[in-house]
Amino acid sequence: MIYLLDTSALLAHYRDEDGAPQVQALFEDGDASIAIASVTVTEFSRRMHALGASPEDVASALENYGRTFSSVIAIDESIARQAFVLGLEAKSRLPLADALIAAAAQSIAAVLVHRDPHFAALQPESIKQKTL
Repeated sequence: MIYLLDTSALLAHYRDEDGAPQVQALFEDGDASIAIASVTVTEFSRRMHALGASPEDVASALENYGRTFSSVIAIDESIARQAFVLGLEAKSRLPLADALIAAAAQSIAAVLVHRDPHFAALQPESIKQKTL
């Protein structure tokens, strides 16, 4: 199974918050392939810095996590266009970064793993989700 971690899932794991055990279980599942969207690198870094982490600590965390990801999905024109469509179909406002992350998950037929209430706006048939 392919999983794409939203920034909220990655932060929950890093900070050992609610949902961290479920993310850890995915990391330990030998049959799971774990990806992130490239925009998550920026979101994670900015949030960690806002929480007081130094740029060096952020870089170290990203390097450590990088060993566990099977891929980092680049946001290309196709994904950007699909993010627009997802936003149009959403039941309520879907922030840009969330739309891009959802479209990245959709592009690789991944289950989107998150604890972000914004994703509830997505149509259930649009993308598979695992809410932490």
